[in-house]
Amino acid sequence: MIDPVILQQGSDWRAQAEVFDEIFFVFLALGTLVGTIVVAYTLWNVYKYRDDGNRSDEDFDAPVVGELPTGQGGPKAKKLFLSFGLSAIVVISLVVYAYGLLLYVEQGPDDGTEGDIEIMVEGYQYGWAYEYPNGHTERGELIVPADQRIDLNITSRDVWHNFGSSDLRIKSDAIPGDHSETWFAVSSEDVEAQGGEATYRVECFELCGPGHSQMKSQVTVIPQDEWEEWYASTGNSSESASVQPAGAGLTAHSGVSA
Repeated sequence: MIDPVILQQGSDWRAQAEVFDEIFFVFLALGTLVGTIVVAYTLWNVYKYRDDGNRSDEDFDAPVVGELPTGQGGPKAKKLFLSFGLSAIVVISLVVYAYGLLLYVEQGPDDGTEGDIEIMVEGYQYGWAYEYPNGHTERGELIVPADQRIDLNITSRDVWHNFGSSDLRIKSDAIPGDHSETWFAVSSEDVEAQGGEATYRVECFELCGPGHSQMKSQVTVIPQDEWEEWYASTGNSSESASVQPAGAGLTAHSGVSA
């Protein structure tokens, strides 16, 4: 099993989007390679064993109904068991590899620090509300820092919704009276590539009413120092809402205000 610790990059963690992109690339590359080999071998056999009219029936070693290959019955059986063995190795390796990465995506990174930011997300017909640890609430836009894991605690005010972003590779149910959790992270390199501010579209992936198609939002990722300055200006000063550096610890608020 793949230890999630190997997914660290220094003090940072790999984003879900990077993990899913890697899984897709590995399956695509290996599937293309195996498919090319299988098709090429099949075509070679079609050509080699074609009926050119010069082969007698006595030379044809036809399979017998009910015959089970034992691995010792000549070249045919050995080739069969070799192909089964190689296929089993490839499939089992892929399952172990993908399962380890998907466990990391499901459980999220845990490096023992208290620096993760947990944000409450509440869906309603037809929008999204975000509440930060200091009680500040944003509607329609989630503003977060780069190079930091963002934990989302998701629920709904009215009917079933589904909070998701295709670009960030996150998707989680929003159920009235219940909470689901997911996380994401965006690197500063991705933010710089988008001109210093990265934006990702959020949609509802659960049919929730006539306004479902308009239930959109946005995740905005900005550099850490800019986010700290923005965050310090939000919330109630009596609640000691000043932001702390990454690693200092931010705890979740009890819920999203109506």
